[in-house]
Amino acid sequence: MKKVFTMLGDYYHPYEWVKAALDKATESIEEDIEWIEIPTNELASRLRDTVPAAVILFKENRVNPQAEHVEHWMTAEIEEVIIDYVSKGGAWLAWHAGLASYPEAGSYVEMLKGYFEYHPVEHPMVSYQSVENQIVRTSHDFEIKDEHYFVHCNTEETNVFLQSVSERGHSIAGWAHGFGKGRVSCLTPAHNKEGLTHSNFTNILQEVISWTLLR
Repeated sequence: MKKVFTMLGDYYHPYEWVKAALDKATESIEEDIEWIEIPTNELASRLRDTVPAAVILFKENRVNPQAEHVEHWMTAEIEEVIIDYVSKGGAWLAWHAGLASYPEAGSYVEMLKGYFEYHPVEHPMVSYQSVENQIVRTSHDFEIKDEHYFVHCNTEETNVFLQSVSERGHSIAGWAHGFGKGRVSCLTPAHNKEGLTHSNFTNILQEVISWTLLR
């Protein structure tokens, strides 16, 4: 049985919505997987004690984004543990908020080859267009009202499999690559419950998770 660590939900994203999307996306995965939700303050020690098949992060770096003094959970030590885990054969999926508020000059973002820059205040209709390659093998285009993430992505160092476009512009919405002996994938949708559980989105999520787990 493969173990997968998850860190789902934060101040702006209810855990229940994210877990519902993950459950829907993985119900057709035939592998026997144990999903283990862990708190961020245990990530480093857990990765030292156990080598999971993958880690899925849907949580921003800010612990208390509305507070006067904002705290962050990602430390240089945790970054080092993550890099060591993935480079030695682990797998990492940074999903939506898992790309947000992390140090742009840090080793975690360097591993991801990209990061969240901003999103419009309003939620426009966003068209997501898949690019068929070794990660997403079937076209799963869809349109949802979403928090349109605009990201920085080092496209020369990764493989883009999803694009996004709205009245506010165009961005990259999904990319993946090898890192040492491991694998890294990044996915920007979605913010709302309706978007998270949209069938074409969960189809893409299923393919991304399947690729991430193949090692």
